[in-house]
Amino acid sequence: MNIKSSRSKLIGAVLFTLFTVIFIQACQSEQELTYARYYINGKKLYEQHCQNCHNADGEGLGGLYPPLTDTVFLRSNKNELACIIKYGLNDTITVDEKKFEGKMPAERQMPDIEIAQIITYITNSFGNKQGLYDVTNATTDLKNCGNFSL
Repeated sequence: MNIKSSRSKLIGAVLFTLFTVIFIQACQSEQELTYARYYINGKKLYEQHCQNCHNADGEGLGGLYPPLTDTVFLRSNKNELACIIKYGLNDTITVDEKKFEGKMPAERQMPDIEIAQIITYITNSFGNKQGLYDVTNATTDLKNCGNFSL
């Protein structure tokens, strides 16, 4: 085998791989791409705003801060999560049959899109798989906060 033939085969393999990757990306639906963007941005925001109390693994901090691993709690209270993030929590909360009385600070400056991204990340991490929670969901839920309670 000569060098020219080897080089041609290598270039062909690289081009084939490139076209395959492009084809696979093109086959993703807009919904899948939106979910991926929300999830990735939500992870970054979680690390900045939430991880200090809820930990990198979502297990919370002892008896002070609740875990984010209770899928039932997250699913049952999904409409209140945006309110909790935006306005904080100053009440007793029961998660995974454990009571937590610590205060959660408000993130009043956080835009709806970032709240939606954090919720998408939380509800699809730590053993949770609840799909996309988009900015429309966050905006609707935030309008209904009032005096929310869990």
